[in-house]
Amino acid sequence: MADQWSISFTVAKSEANLRLDTVITSRHPELSRNTVSRLIREGLVRVDGRIRKPAYKTMAGSHVSGLAAAFKNPAAADGPLVPEPTPLAILFEDEECLVLNKPPGVVVHPAPGHNRQTLANALIHHCPDLRDVGNTPGRPGIVHRLDKDTSGLLLVAKSEASFNHLSAQFKARSIEKKYLGLVYGQPKNAAGRIDLPIGRHAVDRKKMSSSRYARGRTAETRWRVKARYGRIALIEYTIKTGRTHQIRVHSAAINCPIVGDTVYGMKRPRKFLQNNQKLASVAQAVNRQMLHAWQMRFEHPGTGKSVFIEAPPAPDMDAVIRELNAIYPDQAFK
Repeated sequence: MADQWSISFTVAKSEANLRLDTVITSRHPELSRNTVSRLIREGLVRVDGRIRKPAYKTMAGSHVSGLAAAFKNPAAADGPLVPEPTPLAILFEDEECLVLNKPPGVVVHPAPGHNRQTLANALIHHCPDLRDVGNTPGRPGIVHRLDKDTSGLLLVAKSEASFNHLSAQFKARSIEKKYLGLVYGQPKNAAGRIDLPIGRHAVDRKKMSSSRYARGRTAETRWRVKARYGRIALIEYTIKTGRTHQIRVHSAAINCPIVGDTVYGMKRPRKFLQNNQKLASVAQAVNRQMLHAWQMRFEHPGTGKSVFIEAPPAPDMDAVIRELNAIYPDQAFK
């Protein structure tokens, strides 16, 4: 039964010579750097079994571990997870797992001050036995996550064995995940690959940053243009790693920021689209990042067979694509 939250990992080469608190925060963005630093100072997090300081420079191959009691669910102060009868768009379900189509604007799991109206609340109402599945309280059966304003496929394990099986697939990068994103700008090529490390922003700790020279974790994104709409493009992304905000950060790094992204997006989209009033009108109506987890293929934890799931874009993103298709019918994406 997973009633506690533990930390255990081996420092990667890309994380070597970084501060210990920085590495832990990068791997566990749900924890603040202040919290991590406090736990390190209290000796609740150790490196190769030894107490270190938050500023300790890590070495590749070292093992970082933390006492389970030190890493309780961040939302625990708000009380236990409460079941809520929220409708779920379930696309696949059996006794081992389920896949749902998450709507935009919905938080996946609780955070301090936000312990209600999350997918986790809806999941334990739909399946009460999920409460004890997984390695983190407050994340019942959830083996990966999506940003609040990103829509699409979310995979959930319904038993501890399935959770471990699916988690291992994510760790081995054998689960295929494809996203659709509307971006500002036009890539020169029809397809490409972004291989840039991602780590915490040096100044704004709520943001991630990426550059060829950044001290972050290895991240790889492959992309392919699905449609070109003047100064906006529809891109299919295949992620080989699952870093925080990976697609949004990588897309911005190649000067094709996601439409509607208020964190990594274009600062003056109106000016960028000023010569095309139809496009400007469509973009102006967007009120969240146009990113959707579109397709997923994984090995079923029970049968071992390949499972392929596709989720239609959320209504708001679908409406934007339809408008763009109408403006550029020769580029229509279906």
